[in-house]
Amino acid sequence: MSLVSVRFSPDRSRAAFTLRHPKGNIITAEMVEALRAGFEGLSPNRHLKLVTVEGAGTDFSYGASIPEHAPDQIAHLLPLMHRLVSDLLGTPAVTAAIVRGRCLGGGFELALACDFIFAADDAQFGLPEVGLGVFPPAAAALLPIRVGVARATQAIVTGETRPAIEWRDAGLVAFVAPAMELENKVERWFSTHLAPKSAAAVRHAAAAARLGLVEHVRATLPKLERLYLDDLMRTHDAAEGVQAFMDKRQPVWTDE
Repeated sequence: MSLVSVRFSPDRSRAAFTLRHPKGNIITAEMVEALRAGFEGLSPNRHLKLVTVEGAGTDFSYGASIPEHAPDQIAHLLPLMHRLVSDLLGTPAVTAAIVRGRCLGGGFELALACDFIFAADDAQFGLPEVGLGVFPPAAAALLPIRVGVARATQAIVTGETRPAIEWRDAGLVAFVAPAMELENKVERWFSTHLAPKSAAAVRHAAAAARLGLVEHVRATLPKLERLYLDDLMRTHDAAEGVQAFMDKRQPVWTDE
């Protein structure tokens, strides 16, 4: 089974990507490659106005693959994930994450790279990486711009998971709807705000609105990637956190 599916509306104005990993839509390197290939194919579509990303089943994503965070694999996964963030920020249409259930770690980072987040009332967002002895580089680049440094610091440093309504009140989530009504509300939003407009105008408006964020991420994310790979991954605790997770035990920190 493909880890990512995509469907287009009959008029080609919408593209809907669905994450389909059987275990909580965990984001693996293979899934990232599939998403990137799908996004690359969008450029020739001059009618495109909205690209959505959602998770199959009850959850958006549990986050990036923990085994692929091991020291011998993370140098491949992390830059790949960051290229996916750049792809989303360069998508020639408005982008939106449609979130149900858990949206954690790398899944949250994927949603943060979208222009809008539409959430069900059961959605929970969090960045639990610090509990594994690491941190989320893409979120460290994106979240402070989107909700402010104080809120971003609290999310990144504590790893606390918070409900969609709190992120809506922080200005990150565009709207929250009952899970059974979320799809219809997204349809109404599209019909009201994008469907009547020129796709060319929408494409350029999205690029203009993102410009400051894109420039910030372009300058900041490579530094965060180097901090992660060159400094953090040399510590005992970064490797210990991942190994403890895979061993299903509590980590034994040495603070170095």
